This record gives sequence, structure tokens and C-alpha cells, in this order.
Amino acid sequence: MTNKTLLGTAAALCGLIMIAATPASADLLDDIMKAKKIRVSTDLAIPPDGMMDANMKPTGSDVEVAQLLAKDWGLELEFIQTTGATRIPNVMTGKADVIISTLSVTPDRAKVIDFSKRYATLESDVGCLKSMNVKDWPDLKGKTVGVTRGTTQDTTLTNMKDKEFNIARYEDDATDVTAAVSGQIDCIGTSLPIIAQIGKKNPERIFEAKIPITTFDLAIGVKKGEPKLLEKLNAWVDQNVKNGKLNAIYKKFHGVELPPDMRG
Repeated sequence: MTNKTLLGTAAALCGLIMIAATPASADLLDDIMKAKKIRVSTDLAIPPDGMMDANMKPTGSDVEVAQLLAKDWGLELEFIQTTGATRIPNVMTGKADVIISTLSVTPDRAKVIDFSKRYATLESDVGCLKSMNVKDWPDLKGKTVGVTRGTTQDTTLTNMKDKEFNIARYEDDATDVTAAVSGQIDCIGTSLPIIAQIGKKNPERIFEAKIPITTFDLAIGVKKGEPKLLEKLNAWVDQNVKNGKLNAIYKKFHGVELPPDMRG
């Protein structure tokens, strides 16, 4: 084979590789509507947002938000089970169409995916055994705080300057809670509903919120480059804020209402 032929073959191979690596210019909203199904990335192991009921059917506030979305759009709903760390990869790789799974809006995440308007909020705290005298960050000196890997609590606590506490990372919220219930950790960085779960699972280890971390806006996550889908999601959120359905779902599972500006 001549050098000229070799060069031509190499060029052709490079062209094929480039074509294969170039993503198709399909519109995700059109694909969803044609399939008549929406695939939603949701963690079903973080009560009361996502969980399984006594009949092993999905339930929770995020579950009902996803169900309402599918119903309003006339679509079949498929839940793609996830953890905190796999929510965003699920939409980036096309495994799921959207994320509805206590997904907090943060600047770092906004570099990777797009967010709808907020559909709920999430208060995040460091919770410890009720008997512990913890009132502020210095009181955590030498202690270990459990977090779920890849969550905003993980990121926030990891990036704290001059912290004198240790961080134990767990792969999902269920494992994080189990560590607190079993006595592996005495403090946990997570949402208020999850802190409340610990004492219910083990009445001898009652946890309570000790130090506020922050309150996050929760939104529906979409991969970048899908403006039609994002616009339709935003219109849907606006509609269900005004008609009070999102507030009703939140109050049903969390026992409190959404902020005043999110009530119809």
C-alpha cells in the first residue's frame, strides 16, 4: 500500500470517528412527545421525597411531582432510579430525560445542566444526636459528619475553610441514615426530613437539626441545549404554582407549606 493510500485511509477513518463522536441534533422534547413517555431520574430511597410504599410502589413529594408532570403532558412515566451522585450523569448520557430528585440549584451544576424554575425548596442542616451540645461550627471540632456523596451538603461542607471536623461520605442517603441509626456517626449533613427519619428508625438515637447549612431552591434538571423542553417545563411549573398543586404536594409529605411567593 502506498503512502498516498495510507494517508487516504487514515483520513477516512478520522472522518468516521468524528461523525460517530458528533451528537445527533435531535430535539429532546419532540422525542419525548413522539415516544409518549418521559423518563425521570428520581431517588426512591430518600423519604419523604422519594420512597416505596407498603405495596412497593413509588411515592413521595418528588414522585408526585413527576406523576403530575406526566399526567399534565399526557405521557407514560418511567422512573429511572438514581442516587445523589448519578442524577446528573443520567441526563447527560441520555438514560433519563429530566431529573426530579431534590436537585438543588447551584452555580457549579448550572455549568453542566440547565434548571427549570424552582418547584420546591429544601432546608439543609447539620443534625446531631439530641443529647449533644452542638450549637455552632466550632462545637463540631474533632467530630465526624456524614454526608451523601455528590450532594450539595457534601460540596458545601467540603469547601468550608478552617473546618475542624471530619467528613464521612456515603454513596446514598439510605446508607448515610443507616450509619447514623447504627451509631457509626453522631452527626449528619442533610435535609430536615432525613434528619427526622433517624429517630423514627431508632428511638434510642434521636437526632435534631443543630446548625443550618442553607436553604436551596429545588428545580427540574435538563441537559443543556434543550430550550424547547426547558420552556415547556417552566410554563408547567408556573401553572402549578398558581393553581396550588405543587404546594399541596409539598405540604402533604413535608408537613409545611412552600414559601409565600410559591403559593397560588
